[in-house]
Amino acid sequence: MDLQGSFHVYDTTLRDGAQQEGLNLSVADKLAIARQLDGLGVGFIEGGWPGANPKDTEFFRRASEELDLRHARLAAFGATRRAGVAAADDPLVAALRDSGASVVTLVAKSHDRHVELALRTTLEENLAMVRDTVTHLREEGQTVFLDAEHFFDGYRDNRDYALEVLRTAYGAGAEVLALCDTNGGMLPGWVSDVVHDVIETTGVRVGIHCHNDTGCAVANTLAAVDAGATHVQGTINGYGERTGNADLVSVVANLELKLDKQVLPAGLLGEATRIAHAVAEVTNFPPASRQPYVGTSAFTHKAGLHASAIKVDPNLYQHMDPVGVGNDMRLLVSDMAGRASIQLKSRELGFDLTDSAEDRELVTRVTERVKAMEQEGYTFEAADASFELLLVEEAEGVRPAYFDVESWRVITETLTHARPGEEAVSEATVKLKAEDVRYVVTGEGNGPVNALDAALRTAIGQAFPEVAKFELIDYKVRIVDQGHGTDAITRVLIETSDGESSWVTVGVGHNVIEASWEALIDGLTFGLRRHHR
Repeated sequence: MDLQGSFHVYDTTLRDGAQQEGLNLSVADKLAIARQLDGLGVGFIEGGWPGANPKDTEFFRRASEELDLRHARLAAFGATRRAGVAAADDPLVAALRDSGASVVTLVAKSHDRHVELALRTTLEENLAMVRDTVTHLREEGQTVFLDAEHFFDGYRDNRDYALEVLRTAYGAGAEVLALCDTNGGMLPGWVSDVVHDVIETTGVRVGIHCHNDTGCAVANTLAAVDAGATHVQGTINGYGERTGNADLVSVVANLELKLDKQVLPAGLLGEATRIAHAVAEVTNFPPASRQPYVGTSAFTHKAGLHASAIKVDPNLYQHMDPVGVGNDMRLLVSDMAGRASIQLKSRELGFDLTDSAEDRELVTRVTERVKAMEQEGYTFEAADASFELLLVEEAEGVRPAYFDVESWRVITETLTHARPGEEAVSEATVKLKAEDVRYVVTGEGNGPVNALDAALRTAIGQAFPEVAKFELIDYKVRIVDQGHGTDAITRVLIETSDGESSWVTVGVGHNVIEASWEALIDGLTFGLRRHHR
């Protein structure tokens, strides 16, 4: 299948997505993301605006030397020539020409009011700017796409002029005319009607570029495709200005899995979850857990009723097999869990429970204990490690233990006349016995939990050297019953890593330090069990 010719998947993460508030990509970041996008199999990667942004100019320079793209072609983004200046003499057009990109995407005004108020030129001159710039770049051997900015709003205000902009660009050699819902205010039915009219009236090849201000960016993109668009633009994870752009993974997954359109090279959609999360690591924006298809909660089940059905057939409460997008099904253990949830979660953790009377009794005990503990403020939805320790304790009659804590204490000291910004110092002392040896260790930290963690791992590490690999990588505190003020119950979730994987444990108490200590103990116990079993 000729993907480049028959259907375009065009990613604009590196340009439009980078306009998201708080997102700041270095050239190295952009190169890393481009490699990931190529691994997804997109046809085009918009690298940025050379000439207008020094970072983007540098990106294209380095891309020619450092990127070895297998599926995608790089596109340089830029504007039509300025009013009254020949395209060949416009320095920004020259930057597009010299970028080394085989594809140039020009943004052009298609809304008459924007031409007159933003460009401060005439409607006729705007058409000439479009015609001259497209013609010049085509003569230089580059493929040209046109982004018709504010097209849908312009179409409503002056349909004839908006269509004339498209005809002008197409007549000059632009291969695709992407209709942009720049303000993101459209709904699917409106988009479908306009796209259908454009194709019927002009005969141009139509693309679609949607923003998510109505929450309909993906739906609007699909509506455009249904009406005849053969070029879709979007960003990975829906990054973009304001509420973002159309999430490209959701777009292509819906096209392939729901509408049977092969728009990516065969098999690469299965990389979607990995790639979406890898890009999130580069951008330092955690992926949304509820993101369709690739979110960690996309195929997660909590209710006991769901789990009972999934035990019979996973498809009863899932719209597809998550493997198709590289994701996985997860089962949560909570106060809503029934016996089926506990059974399935136990199997997921490697406990082969049968329907024997003994195993049924075990499941009942675990279910009742989970519900009772969640009444006290515990949560096992994210704390799989704490749940596994609970399950082992119920199954074997004793909680896994590699050390015996005799006592612990923590002191935080601050100077009465400390200078602004000067941190208080915390000191923790831990007394415990491990491998029949008693250890008394003191640790310091920039807070009581950090100090306790340091002392605890130092003490245990003398008996179990592998603890040196363990690292606390996330710490969350939640007040469970806010109405009780400073006497409220506190829940602490701690994520620990051994450099290869991570696990989450939970602690609960009226004292945040006590809750943290419980989660720390579980975190180290689980890690040692993983290494020793």
